[in-house]
Amino acid sequence: MRYLSTRGGIPPIGFSEAVMMGLATDGGLLLPATLPNLDPPTLARWAGLGYPELAMEVMRPFVGEDLSAEELADLVRRSYARFDHPEVTPLVRVGDTPILELFHGPTAAFKDVALQFLGNLFELLLARSGGRLNILGATSGDTGSAAIYGVRGKDRINIFILHPHGRISPVQERQMTTVLDPNVFNVAVRGTFDDAQRIVKVLFSDLQFKERFRLGAVNSINWARILAQMVYYFYAWGRLSRGDPARPVSFAVPTGNFGDIFAGYLAKRMGLPVERLIIATNRNDILTRFVTTGRYALSEVHATLSPAMDIQVSSNFERYLYYLLGGDAEALRGLMERLGRKGSLGVSAEQLAQVQAVFDAVAVSDGETLAQIRDTYRSSGYVLDPHTAVGVWAARRCPGAVCLATAHPAKFGDAVREAIGREPEMPPPLQGLMGRETRCALLEAQVPAVRSYLEQTLGVGA
Repeated sequence: MRYLSTRGGIPPIGFSEAVMMGLATDGGLLLPATLPNLDPPTLARWAGLGYPELAMEVMRPFVGEDLSAEELADLVRRSYARFDHPEVTPLVRVGDTPILELFHGPTAAFKDVALQFLGNLFELLLARSGGRLNILGATSGDTGSAAIYGVRGKDRINIFILHPHGRISPVQERQMTTVLDPNVFNVAVRGTFDDAQRIVKVLFSDLQFKERFRLGAVNSINWARILAQMVYYFYAWGRLSRGDPARPVSFAVPTGNFGDIFAGYLAKRMGLPVERLIIATNRNDILTRFVTTGRYALSEVHATLSPAMDIQVSSNFERYLYYLLGGDAEALRGLMERLGRKGSLGVSAEQLAQVQAVFDAVAVSDGETLAQIRDTYRSSGYVLDPHTAVGVWAARRCPGAVCLATAHPAKFGDAVREAIGREPEMPPPLQGLMGRETRCALLEAQVPAVRSYLEQTLGVGA
């Protein structure tokens, strides 16, 4: 399997190089040159597999000859051994709604599914090459802690995670800042997630700086993140369809960065029987506005009860645009340049029809989020986190759609208490968290400030 940049400025590369490169050196995002085309017998066979076995089947075509079957099997086994449910991502019914619980990993968020795998993959590739890696990422909440837990204590790796100061939940902040391993560095920036993400992209785009400091990515710009997230779409379909390829399934996905739902889109392109993909956003509704109007226009970032989706610049959206444009890298570059200059881009009526043939989109207010948490609890006793509640509310227009539960409700205790009058039960990974020692740097949300911090921390000879 070879990988290409959405912007067409690099020659095809292999899986290992794509993983280590993260953001393509031409500023684009990496995608496989081709996708497997799955036939009904293959889908029917996959439907009966356990999660680790399914993960190996889904991933195998994408890793090519870069990993042996034994290496891939070992990576998958170790990556999901720390999950507290034997099914890894169990599908449960809450009333009439199937909910795919993605929060059974060590940080109680869906990001663990991909980042446990990516951390182990980095370790393997670095041991093979004898190299070192300095991971630089931005988080709106859950990516940071999941990435930190994926690589804490690992040889040859340092990790620097930027988060928006005061704009993530207290539990999310403590999950990151209480990890005191010497290879972990937390940075709070005085700004929004979009500010933090912009800083990361600027530093990655400085190729001399990137190479000098051996920067790598764990954000969903890294292809391995998308690959690992594709697996649970196949898993949920298999549990609902019982292997009947004639039975399609719809998915409602709380999303801000477009990565989680893009994984579902790729699964559909591969042949998974997906009827609709429902984009569930909060007040930061840039994706909903795009699906409705065909215009992608930046606006102010608003703080909400679902802070992981408080995003305007959806980093994976470029990957989808590449497919929407038929793989025309030149046209894609033009759209992204316009977005950079004007803060907006638009697609044709014909292209918008293609979007709407696959996606629905719903923007959910904080009031509706609280109402959904309250209504679900009263009717079933099941407690939703605010992000999952956004997805469940959005799924109302598509009865029977699987809603992706992206985080444990205990990570957002204030919102849950406001909705149902009590704190959610605290799972073991989060118990005692608020009383632990913390370590974090506070910087201005400016590229020079973060650049200087990296230089001082890693040293000139990094």
